[in-house]
Amino acid sequence: MAKSMTKSAIIAHLAGKAALSKKQVAGVLDQLATLAGKEAKNGFQIPGLGKLVLRNRAARMGRNPQTGEPIKIPAKRVVRFRVAKALKDALIGKK
Repeated sequence: MAKSMTKSAIIAHLAGKAALSKKQVAGVLDQLATLAGKEAKNGFQIPGLGKLVLRNRAARMGRNPQTGEPIKIPAKRVVRFRVAKALKDALIGKK
């Protein structure tokens, strides 16, 4: 399995493609991450890539893997990333 790209590799690649300095690209990525964190509650969409959404997960019963004992898992809010349909079709193909 191939390794995923590191942040510095992404920055270097984007800097080369956009003819910007690595410092400028790093600043854009940091600002994008900050903005996504602030706006996730409203649904933060990156066109062509996907959308961050907050979801409520219901309480459920689970099992302790060591003892097999049933445990109650409380309800909580989680962040989900939904991949854009065009990107999903490009990566895994259409049905």
